[in-house]
Amino acid sequence: MIDKVVANAEEAIRGIEDNMTLMLGGFGLCGIPENSIAALVKSGVKGLTCISNNAGVDDFGLGLLLHKRQINKMISSYVGENSEFERQMLSGELEVDLIPQGSLAERCRAGGAGIPAFFTPAGYGTEVAEGKEVREFDGKPHILESALTADFAIVKAWKGDRAGNLIFKGTARNFNPPMAMAGKITIAEVEELVEPGELDPNFIHTPGIFVQRIFQGEKYEKRIEQRTIRT
Repeated sequence: MIDKVVANAEEAIRGIEDNMTLMLGGFGLCGIPENSIAALVKSGVKGLTCISNNAGVDDFGLGLLLHKRQINKMISSYVGENSEFERQMLSGELEVDLIPQGSLAERCRAGGAGIPAFFTPAGYGTEVAEGKEVREFDGKPHILESALTADFAIVKAWKGDRAGNLIFKGTARNFNPPMAMAGKITIAEVEELVEPGELDPNFIHTPGIFVQRIFQGEKYEKRIEQRTIRT
């Protein structure tokens, strides 16, 4: 067994340099790699292209990197909770590629599976389809979408073992697993790090073969964007 454990987030992000492409898992503020993002902010790395379903909020998640002007381009689906993102996009400071959510997930999954491109009906007839090949299947037009990969994929799991096998919890299981497959180097931060053999193989979502570095995170805030309660 290859022991993939590193000491902390600072050691995990070693090798991430200016102008690289990163994938960052999570959905809203659920299942985001909080420790790794904080380490990236401290590192001062800049010119990043970030592939993520969303861009965090103004003072948390990827919003922290945006405030420091460390991101040049965002490839995302939902970005409505971040006013700094909006400001940078409208001013032309930030390049943005908005993608339908299902297409974004499939483009990441395809990248990890070695599938270079696929046809989907999502986005046909909109700006999303501009400049893309269109073919008709079963009488319905589809557009050609290319796979997405990254220099580094950074994910956050509930549990993981020293070999890199991961289990995700709840909503964190949407973008994290496909992104873990699509990075040249995949970093996993986990809430609980266990010894090999302690995870039931039937419940592992991402096999360790896809993970190169793993560490146990700490002090997770797990913020909620919009807390709704009954009056």
